[in-house]
Amino acid sequence: MTSTKEHVDFLYKYHQIQSICTQLIKVTQSCDHDAIPMSFISKRQISEAASTEQNLDQLPPSYMYSVIFKDIILEIDHDDNKSMNTLVNFCRQQNIPEKQINLLQSKYHEKSPIWWYSKSMFLHSMLNRALRLLDMETMIKLGFFIRRLHIQLEQLHQEQSSNFQQAFTVYRGQELSQQDFQNLCNSKGGLVSFNNFLSTSKEKEVAMNFVNDSPHDSTENLSVIFIMAIDPSRISTSTTPFAMIAEQSAISSEQEMLFTMHTVFRVVEIKQMAENSRLWEVHLAITDDNDPQLSTLTSRIKQEINGEGWDRMGKLMLKVGHFDQAEELYNELLKNASTDSDRANIYYMLGILKDQQGKYPEAAKFNKKSLEIDGKLLPEDDTSVASTYRNIGSVYKNMGEYSKALEYFKKTIKIQEKSLSPTDPALATSYNDIGLLYSIMSEYSKALEFYEKSNKILEISLPANHPDLAASYNSFGRVYKNMGEYSKALEFYEKSNKILEISLHANHPDLATSYNNIGAAYYHMGEYSKALEFYEKSNKIWEISLPPTHPDLASSYNNIGHLYEDMQEYSKALPILEKALSIKQKSLPSTHPSIKNVLNAIDRVKEKL
Repeated sequence: MTSTKEHVDFLYKYHQIQSICTQLIKVTQSCDHDAIPMSFISKRQISEAASTEQNLDQLPPSYMYSVIFKDIILEIDHDDNKSMNTLVNFCRQQNIPEKQINLLQSKYHEKSPIWWYSKSMFLHSMLNRALRLLDMETMIKLGFFIRRLHIQLEQLHQEQSSNFQQAFTVYRGQELSQQDFQNLCNSKGGLVSFNNFLSTSKEKEVAMNFVNDSPHDSTENLSVIFIMAIDPSRISTSTTPFAMIAEQSAISSEQEMLFTMHTVFRVVEIKQMAENSRLWEVHLAITDDNDPQLSTLTSRIKQEINGEGWDRMGKLMLKVGHFDQAEELYNELLKNASTDSDRANIYYMLGILKDQQGKYPEAAKFNKKSLEIDGKLLPEDDTSVASTYRNIGSVYKNMGEYSKALEYFKKTIKIQEKSLSPTDPALATSYNDIGLLYSIMSEYSKALEFYEKSNKILEISLPANHPDLAASYNSFGRVYKNMGEYSKALEFYEKSNKILEISLHANHPDLATSYNNIGAAYYHMGEYSKALEFYEKSNKIWEISLPPTHPDLASSYNNIGHLYEDMQEYSKALPILEKALSIKQKSLPSTHPSIKNVLNAIDRVKEKL
């Protein structure tokens, strides 16, 4: 028979364990609550990106992803049964508890999407994590569920419309990292978007509970109370629905209001609460595409990232340099492709991706697969065929096979001159391709001829500060440098760089190219200290933005190595040249002339050490 003391000890240990479990659940819920992905956009970024003269690269990629992802989800009508089976199989591969998976599979149609989203199981945290990390495979698998959740909010909003006749306020309390809080402060007067479904309360005390009981380390995070002004007359029900969800939720909370994903707010005011140095009040005002400035911004994103379905997301990923996520997405789409036309397009995009990664043999393989399919489906003078010819030509150029590159570039021009307007920017791009190839082949008069054709079109069709015009000026600079007219080359390079520094983010690869070219001009003018300054600015960007075996990174090391050689600092030159050689041997054919050049440089340096 158990003694009273043993019984008391058991109860004490039981309550200790129960308390620990409760705290663990609380910590998990708080972390999940705070982990909602957010994007911050300053007033300057909004005004510049909304202008047709500016490039969108200055916007946070997470914001553009959220815009495109929401658009894709709402336009695709899923087969829920098929999608659920796919999700279930995926969840089993993620080691999610079988009990939870079976519950979702067997009871999914008996409960509403809001019930499942609010249920203490894996769906909520899985979606948060996928959107935060841009996990494309998971985002695609959950697409059908996100769409149903949005539609239910839209329906509930209509049913509750009598409650939303006047403006009101909701609250949300959460922890922000020091970096996110600084980004928020920088966005005063600008925008913040919540890139998942947004849970709020009509009671400030409920929101305060999330910061008063926060388990986070106060030295790493700040507590924020979002005070959100909601004016229903300023938003569209179809794009930004919200509703009270107490009757549908798995966890009863009379005052909880749920907003759809990618709800956008103006940042009105940020102030510190006097009684708590870690606690801040942030006043927000809801907005959406009824706001003219936001509407212009959204339209620009959708216009520049065109296409259909998930292909648009892949294009955006390539644009911002997220190559791994893009490859993951296109491989997933290839598995599910149902037509030859879809497969041709996916091979085409994979070819572009591999080219940008510097994996040229793989790029050529994918482009030829695309061309093989298109050759059976399309007329031989179709512009899609011309685009694939251009890609193949670009790959051969990068591999040093210039005669093959010229052959494919000329095929591209032949089709485009027949089918496009004489001032079409695509034609300008193709003229530029041939100009670049002739420049590489040291046929400078022909290079200038095609560059002038290209530049003439661009100056007619583009604003003065457009990045493509910067690229055109850069091309002229390169030819003049090769002709030995370095001061004239520097003039064009700086003209190009001025545009790029305005229109691109600080670590964009095109800006690295611009710095590299300015460095080269200074190098040939004998101004080595200035040359080294710009070469190092260029190298710093490429080390951040490119794969470690990319040929452009090799060229950067090569340039710095040659500079140190000419400065007679041979001990610095040798390890950098060896880095260049290692990359070139991995990414280029063994017969490429660039490999021989760097080997010769290494031999020279070793002799002088």
